[in-house]
Amino acid sequence: MKTFQKIEALNNIKTNLYKKDFLLTWEKSKDDLIAIIEVAEVLKQMRELNISAKVFDSGIAVSNFRDNSTRTRFSFASASNLLGLAVQDLDETKSQIAHGETVRETANMISFMSDFIGIRDDMYLGEGNKYMREVGDALDEGFDMGVLPVRPGIVNLQCDIDHPTQSMADLTHLKNQFGSLEKLKGKKMVMSWAYSPSYGKPLSVPQGIIGLMSRFGMDIELAYPEGYELIPEVVEIAKKNSQNSGGTFKISHSIEEAMRSADIVYPKSWAPFHIMQQRTQLLKNADATGLKELEKTCLVNNANYKNWEYDKAKMKTTKNADALYMHCLPADISGVSCKEGEVNSDVFDKYRIKTYLQAGYKPYVIAAMMFTNKFKNPASVLKTLMERKQMRFGV
Repeated sequence: MKTFQKIEALNNIKTNLYKKDFLLTWEKSKDDLIAIIEVAEVLKQMRELNISAKVFDSGIAVSNFRDNSTRTRFSFASASNLLGLAVQDLDETKSQIAHGETVRETANMISFMSDFIGIRDDMYLGEGNKYMREVGDALDEGFDMGVLPVRPGIVNLQCDIDHPTQSMADLTHLKNQFGSLEKLKGKKMVMSWAYSPSYGKPLSVPQGIIGLMSRFGMDIELAYPEGYELIPEVVEIAKKNSQNSGGTFKISHSIEEAMRSADIVYPKSWAPFHIMQQRTQLLKNADATGLKELEKTCLVNNANYKNWEYDKAKMKTTKNADALYMHCLPADISGVSCKEGEVNSDVFDKYRIKTYLQAGYKPYVIAAMMFTNKFKNPASVLKTLMERKQMRFGV
């Protein structure tokens, strides 16, 4: 569909995204999600056409990463710059937060000329999403009391529960790989645990995948060794989503069985829910000895499941022996980034470029989340930008 046609089609999608934070995909309507994907694709097409998407002449997007990141950090910066915003990192070790400044105070002090705050907080189970909402409450108060001229929107760049910018980028990738969101109905997608030589990977990616993909009529199979459960409430959300969308949801404990006839596979390690609960308490108590002991125990247990590697043998049992392989990256690649890991090097190399394409949607998805938060009628603004035809570079 040509760009103007895609923009016109946006007028038929009724959303509730204007001035709303994006914290969990399952808090958004299906139309909200579709609108974000459509806006993301228009923004991507505009860049390919060398048309500027700058809608801000000035302003700041605050980048608050409380955990390490490469793809999401650069995607947030790219998205902010695409729309004309400067990015300012909030380094808590170099701020008054390290001296006990409250969330309420920090949120207001960084927001005087800010339009958005992107937050990654996935280390502490039960705390990350809660923290984002505390920031939101503080911003509401600052705006209501006349302290802030605008209320900055919050984008969840990964928390303890969900990773919405990742899963939305993944859904955009699937839409383009299979031709449309409608064509995803009935496709079998396996979200599988995979072996890793590390133990503390967050739950938010697998939870984000099952929580979102179950909205679109797919047959979801969640596979993991017994004892590697996700947060039970999120699994229940995915089950209900599947029922409502006409898809199915199944839990299995054999990676070999799960991969059979799969259209899409997503082998990704995570730490069990009960382990993350223990880890969170140890982190809160600054118990370094306890953390080391927990890691040692978990790595020994992980080693019992080294066969949970996605390899050629498992790939051959998938649909046409060529299921679409997905990963949020970086993958633990056996013989490359580690001795034994999530995926065999030959299999990963076959799909490597597609995983890069998958990751490439994230800047546009984040920009779309910002765009739909800022503009009540995004189609009208996009049409104006297209008609203006201001080139991004050149004369």
